[in-house]
Amino acid sequence: MMTSFLARFAIVLSFLIVSAVAPAGAQQVVPQAPAAPAISTDLSAQPPAAGQPAAGQAAATSAESAARGGKSVTTGLDELSPLGMFLKADMIVKSVMIALALASVASWTILIAKSIEFSVLRRRLVAALRKLGGAKSLAEAHLALGNGKNVATVLLQAAIAEARLSAGLGSDEGIKERAASSFTEIVRAEARRVRVGMGLLATVGAISPFVGLFGTVWGIMNSFIGISKSQTTNLAVVAPGIAEALLATAIGLAAAIPAVIIYNHFSRVTKGYLELVNRASGATGRLLSRDLDRSQIGLHARAAE
Repeated sequence: MMTSFLARFAIVLSFLIVSAVAPAGAQQVVPQAPAAPAISTDLSAQPPAAGQPAAGQAAATSAESAARGGKSVTTGLDELSPLGMFLKADMIVKSVMIALALASVASWTILIAKSIEFSVLRRRLVAALRKLGGAKSLAEAHLALGNGKNVATVLLQAAIAEARLSAGLGSDEGIKERAASSFTEIVRAEARRVRVGMGLLATVGAISPFVGLFGTVWGIMNSFIGISKSQTTNLAVVAPGIAEALLATAIGLAAAIPAVIIYNHFSRVTKGYLELVNRASGATGRLLSRDLDRSQIGLHARAAE
């Protein structure tokens, strides 16, 4: 009887355990059922379909495209800068640009060098003119000037040499004429000397625009050839080549305009300096004339005795 009771109790307990466990199992299974579709809809967990990139790959591709786009824009801006256009230009256009740049440097070098030269020459010549104006004879002027490095000293030495070489000749007019001829040669030589570099300025100012225009024409020809090869008239394709070509004309004008201005400036400066040289020539001629008159007076005085 006890055995039957235990058997029944075991059967009832087993039934209760199964009844208690069954709902819990059902509750565990029910939530898992919708989890499967959630997992199945996750693109990262599914293999990509044929011909369709994965989401991560698509995002990476978009980021790479954006990076390339930004780089291309930056590169385009750099290429349209003067330095970028120079580096991308054709060899002939690049040679034209370099030649024009060197010509411009030469013009500015002449400006600096001749400004210093004329400043020194004018200062020395003005001081020499004051000494010549205060002297009474060639000998006194020679002592005042000494061996100074200016054209007035050269004129004075030429007058003294002519007076010494013509000593004993009775014609004062002949001495003055020969001295005047020497003065003219000295003035012309000084004019040629101070005009050194002016020819280069004139050449740069005259031909630089045409040299730049040649570079522009050559660059535009290459641009049209590139357009015909690419078979497109897109402004983004056409603009860089035309900009490179026009840069040559811009450099030509940048070299020519200052050269013309500098040339005109030194033409005025040279004219003013040569006027001072002519004044020095006239002052030296007057000193020579005074010495000749004194010598004639001395001769007449000795003849009267």
